[in-house]
Amino acid sequence: MSQFPTVLVTGASSGIGQVYAERFAARGHDVVLVARDEARLQTFAERLRRKSGVLVDVVRADLTDLADLERVEARLRDDPRIGVLINNAGAALPGGFPDQSPQDVGRLVGLNVTAVTRLAAAVTPRFLSTGEGAIVNIGSVVGLAPEFSSAVYGATKAFVLYLSQALAVELGPKGVYVQAVLPAATRTEIWERSGKDVNALPNVMDVEELVDAALVGFDRRETVTIPPLPDAAQWIAYDIARQAMRPGFANAHPAKRYREPARVA
Repeated sequence: MSQFPTVLVTGASSGIGQVYAERFAARGHDVVLVARDEARLQTFAERLRRKSGVLVDVVRADLTDLADLERVEARLRDDPRIGVLINNAGAALPGGFPDQSPQDVGRLVGLNVTAVTRLAAAVTPRFLSTGEGAIVNIGSVVGLAPEFSSAVYGATKAFVLYLSQALAVELGPKGVYVQAVLPAATRTEIWERSGKDVNALPNVMDVEELVDAALVGFDRRETVTIPPLPDAAQWIAYDIARQAMRPGFANAHPAKRYREPARVA
């Protein structure tokens, strides 16, 4: 058993989740791998055990299935070894909003929003009881850019960003670190699954680069890490502008521009 906290990674059978597991295992952490495809998980787990020598557990779970989700919640709640949660599992949908069925939209929200929130909620009380722990939520720059025309996916990632920032405010002073990681286009299977050819896209980041950059932010204890953004001052200015609006939200009456009748041509 490692002297370091165990890391539970969702969506660990490929892409970002797999690289996170590899990187933490290389640092000497035991890992718990969570994903739907048990065969792929077992193959990866065996390779990781041989390469790193750490303990690797496999939990087959579809996080859109309530029984599976509750099983992972129980592991987070009851296993005192787990000190880091990597909330990575997520998906996108093909087509635009008119092309997406209510059932598909609901399933996407269940994975990208509900599962992320419930897993964080499951582990938080235990982290607070010890005054330590870390929650890493994988968002997306799409959550900052409605111009990308990815309405539901982008909205779920905007939720992940807000949740992470709010949890950082609430839990940070009590010893629990929360990080939101916002990738841009990254070479993962999400593209094929959503009906897009990743090779036709410009400026796609390799997964290893993305995770290594995110871990630099993790080690620095950043609240929001945006690996592809060249100018960190832009994010700082964005956040300052957001906070500058807060006093205006507390007014008891509408702003003057809303107290004047609109001019109708």
